[in-house]
Amino acid sequence: MNPTDPSTHVIRHFSLGLDDPRPLTLAARIQSFRCAARGVRLMLRSQHNAWLHAVASCCVLIVGGLCVLTAAEWCWIILAIMAVWTAEALNTALEFLADAAAPEFHPFVGYAKDVAAGGVLISAMGSAIVGVLVLGPHVLRSLRSAL
Repeated sequence: MNPTDPSTHVIRHFSLGLDDPRPLTLAARIQSFRCAARGVRLMLRSQHNAWLHAVASCCVLIVGGLCVLTAAEWCWIILAIMAVWTAEALNTALEFLADAAAPEFHPFVGYAKDVAAGGVLISAMGSAIVGVLVLGPHVLRSLRSAL
């Protein structure tokens, strides 16, 4: 096997998962969850928009609970919330990586960050539409009965 031959790199790269000497253990899975939780905490500490997503998520969950949503409606709400949080997490990860790769300003890094932020915006707008479609009729019905 020639280490300078690109084809051997590809073979070694794809075989890494099969030759992994680390056993699958409960301790390793628990550690994996700890790392993921640390990532969520880091996102909440470092990203102001994550706090906005947290407040919006709590509000939607409270309104959903008050409206007594069906299982299908809860699925849409949870998927919408999950989409925004996933987009925010990926955006945060990209920002950290971009800052590490190019600490000085580079226009392409700025473009990448803008595109990632745009992904969060698209996700948030789509989730808001889902929220209006699912919660809107329940809230209107409650307002009509209150008046």
